[in-house]
Amino acid sequence: MGGGGQQTESSEPAKCDGVGPGGGRGGSAVYTWEEVQKHCHRSDQWLVIDRKVYNITQWAKRHPGGIRVISHFAGEDATDAFSAFHPDANFVRKFLKPLLIGELAPTEPSQDQGKNAALVQDFQALRDRVEKEGLLRARPLFFSLYLGHILLLEALALGLLWVWGTSWSLTLLCSLMLATSQSQAGWLQHDYGHLSVCKKSSWNHILQKFVIGHLKGASANWWNHRHFQHHAKPNVFSKDPDVNSLHVFVLGDKQPVEVDLAWSMSFYLRFFCCYYPFFGFFGSVALISFVRFLESHWFVWVTQMNHLPMEIDHERHQDWLTMQLSATCNIEQSTFNDWFSGHLNFQIEHHLFPTMPRHNYHLVAPLVRALCEKHGVPYQVKTLQKGMTDVVRSLKKSGDLWLDAYLHK
Repeated sequence: MGGGGQQTESSEPAKCDGVGPGGGRGGSAVYTWEEVQKHCHRSDQWLVIDRKVYNITQWAKRHPGGIRVISHFAGEDATDAFSAFHPDANFVRKFLKPLLIGELAPTEPSQDQGKNAALVQDFQALRDRVEKEGLLRARPLFFSLYLGHILLLEALALGLLWVWGTSWSLTLLCSLMLATSQSQAGWLQHDYGHLSVCKKSSWNHILQKFVIGHLKGASANWWNHRHFQHHAKPNVFSKDPDVNSLHVFVLGDKQPVEVDLAWSMSFYLRFFCCYYPFFGFFGSVALISFVRFLESHWFVWVTQMNHLPMEIDHERHQDWLTMQLSATCNIEQSTFNDWFSGHLNFQIEHHLFPTMPRHNYHLVAPLVRALCEKHGVPYQVKTLQKGMTDVVRSLKKSGDLWLDAYLHK
């Protein structure tokens, strides 16, 4: 793991305030932001965490979260992102030690790109408060009951056909129940994927694979690879896959594809074993296709009403709070909205604290709003209806731009 600390010719540190070049494993060199920002290329990547400078060029290829999510911060301060993505920062810092090559010069500010130092410090103080008040700790009963209601819907859907038969009305009701369980399973695997449920990361990973693989038939590694990039740089062209949509499937020799495939196949095996006796092969294919059709609409409306109507732009090197707030908005809280969206109606709080268990979003929301008001950062909250309407308006606006470009071609 020490490979990331090796320097190349392009990594020769600049002299600063009379201090000569040192670097390497000792981390004795000092750097300016100008020097750090030069190392933002795929073959030469540095970043800063708590004023310490790290060479992640080789380590990025072995980064558990994927090479892209960490590379998106090359040449930048990644302190807030580091804290947001890692529940146990002290453990992860052990992996950083071999990569340390120096620190920022005493005359250099802690923030790069002219970011608002007061805002950054206030947000870090808020995060410290969140940790001290235990808002990053999950309630196991909440998630156990949540998983239980998903399994109950699956059982009721099958029992409905077993007891009363396969009439059109009962088949439609079964489809609705399955679509509901699929959607809710999607929100639950999202919790496990963000390591926000169990204390041990390994348990979160196992349960995520069970929920997204066995209960939904999808790939945990594919989801993680894309979703972590989205959280790192939401609505940023070339960095957020959700606004690029260039790749449908993400496979590679660094991902346990075979394990993911086994989890996914177990879903389809279970599904056809359960529903083949009622509908036959082609009928079962039609059923799962209809369920996917219903679920996909649910998923798209919920996920896009928080992001699509917001700013979508190229990299602007904003601080963590401003970047997340410019790309996200909230939907009003209600019991139905919380359940319907998997608590992603609190999208702002989720993006600021991705490892926070969802049942605590409403507790931190007033604190986030107060911080935003203090620094003049827009904090948007919409009704569910307006959120969905804004999606349509955004699509219409995009369509008009394409039509205008076509007509004037």
